[in-house]
Amino acid sequence: MPLFLKILFGLVSVAYPVLVFACLVVFRVPLRIFSLFVVFLGLLYLIFATGGDKKRNAKLFVSAGLLLFAGLFCLFTGRSLFIKLYPVLMNGIFLFTFAVTLFTPPNICFRLACLSDKKLKNSFISKRVESYCGKVTLVWCAFFVLNGILAAFTVFFGSDRLWSIYNGGVSYVLMGILFSVEFLVRKVVNSKMPKSVPISKFSSKSRKMGEILCFEGKWSDKKYLTWFDFLRDSAKIRKFLDSKKCEKWILHVDDGYFFLCALVALLQRRRQLLITANVAENYIEEIRETASTDSPSEPAANKGLKPLDSSDSAKIVGFLTDIEGIPDSDLVSDVLASVSVSDGEISDTPKIDPDDTKIVLYTSGSTGKPKAVLQRLTEFEADNAFVIKKWGEEFLSRKLVSTVSQHHIYGFLFSVCLPFTLSVPFRRRRIEFPQEFENLSDEKYMIIATPAFLKRTCAEFGSLPLKSPWIFTSGGAVSPELSVDTEKTFGFCPLEVYGSTETSGIAFRQQKIDGLFWTPFDNAKIWLDEADGCLTIISPYIKDPAGFKTGDLAEFQADGRFLLKGRADSIVKIEEKRISIPEVESRLYESGWVSDCSVVALSDRRQYLAAVVVLSEKGRGEFANLEKFEVNRRFHDFLMRYFENVVIPKKWRFVEKIPSDIQGKKHKDEIRAMFD
Repeated sequence: MPLFLKILFGLVSVAYPVLVFACLVVFRVPLRIFSLFVVFLGLLYLIFATGGDKKRNAKLFVSAGLLLFAGLFCLFTGRSLFIKLYPVLMNGIFLFTFAVTLFTPPNICFRLACLSDKKLKNSFISKRVESYCGKVTLVWCAFFVLNGILAAFTVFFGSDRLWSIYNGGVSYVLMGILFSVEFLVRKVVNSKMPKSVPISKFSSKSRKMGEILCFEGKWSDKKYLTWFDFLRDSAKIRKFLDSKKCEKWILHVDDGYFFLCALVALLQRRRQLLITANVAENYIEEIRETASTDSPSEPAANKGLKPLDSSDSAKIVGFLTDIEGIPDSDLVSDVLASVSVSDGEISDTPKIDPDDTKIVLYTSGSTGKPKAVLQRLTEFEADNAFVIKKWGEEFLSRKLVSTVSQHHIYGFLFSVCLPFTLSVPFRRRRIEFPQEFENLSDEKYMIIATPAFLKRTCAEFGSLPLKSPWIFTSGGAVSPELSVDTEKTFGFCPLEVYGSTETSGIAFRQQKIDGLFWTPFDNAKIWLDEADGCLTIISPYIKDPAGFKTGDLAEFQADGRFLLKGRADSIVKIEEKRISIPEVESRLYESGWVSDCSVVALSDRRQYLAAVVVLSEKGRGEFANLEKFEVNRRFHDFLMRYFENVVIPKKWRFVEKIPSDIQGKKHKDEIRAMFD
């Protein structure tokens, strides 16, 4: 329909009562002559209603039918009743249209809101907005009932002048008042709606200065740090960084608040972050040497990123931490105590370009060396955006506590970035002992955990006095038994997230609902590689358009869900610590005490590593007069320079020869049998 006709029909519909009054009362047009005008108008509506999309022009069809009926009735009876009933009928139609959507969601006001804001339907606040729009729809239904009753009163008991004044003027004024009041209320409601403001988008005005950012202990202890504290402390670290030439910084800070301040300051000053969970002296020295001269090998997931700087200024690697005694490091607490900033420096929040950030996470690779995975803030925030969209309401209704280190991608995403983005207060220190859960009965908490920690807690407690907890877990699969035990102990069946440092989160399950099957995230495309049957993934978190192939074997169902069938490579998870068996073997060779070795994963009550070793000549001389437990201790102490205690082999066998076939391939089953 041409635009001018749409405008004309709109004006005619609005001014209908005025036209009736002007023709019949002011100009005294004969009723039957006026009825012909009404019939003509109805036919005009009908012609244009049949010329386009019938659904889109349903309103024109209804208007055409009403006008034709009223006009013909008036023409043949000489009575103006149905001409004057038009406003009453229109109120009834609007009432029906609005009321029906209250029982067949989404309601009509929410549909209109989604038309004006295309992102609203998929946003994490969509349920809140829909709830508010439902109340608005109900108010409009009440208005149409009241307006229809008053319009009917003017038809049957009022004069033509009263009918015209009310239906052509007063009813529209009332409608305008309702629109205006709702607009003002909407502004107030919108100001109170939670906002999703990621690290790359925040400013000093993103929150109120006194808003609580994090807490110590439990929430009711009231040991809080505010938004102002964060702005001040991140400004101090920025100023400290300005005094240093280091372009690359190792970041290992256990305090979540200190970690956040340092992270943001480093990103604002466009420094490269090297995040490692291991601070063993030799391990850190190796990272320093590598980072000062080379770029981390870039995985296929990150193709297209700019190569890491290799200029002279980038050869000096700084180290920010909160652990005392690490050589050549700066304590965050000392930085905050020694640097002062002005109000202007506090309110100044330099912009962060997420595409231009360089964040290196060190994880175990399959080459025998720690793998440096280069990522950008862009992919991390995309991951958070999906989680927030799907489970944002659960986070918003709780305070957050974590058992996971922020130096791993899971903790980095869920324990730091996500609560910051959603303005959810988080606990500064992660929960280290199951007994700490006993103190968390004062508030509803979102718990970020690992299967190993859940297992320890369930073994310790039959039940915990928690208030409506919600549990996310990752870093390893939850066994069916642990899923049941967790629900008994915590009162909630954990929601598991499947992913890795290279892929971020790609699937989820809650065994109470899904059993052992994983449901892919809506934004992830997952299939099996034809060559080896491993999962291959394309998602917004993976830059390579060809996707990323994992080392996980899987079996797909017809509905798109899948069942994990184990690892195809030699990466294993011990207590949710991902470790490369070749890396452990490589370190054993580096000791000089070993001529041959093989490391395998075993499990009884829990999973652990075991090592079979053939001592070298140097090793035999070194350990000639030692008992076996002393030899075990020497190897343990050596590996502690590179690994966390939990992943160091717990059982050792010293042999003359390791079982292998004619091609030199070691038989893992025979090696495992040596520990039976």
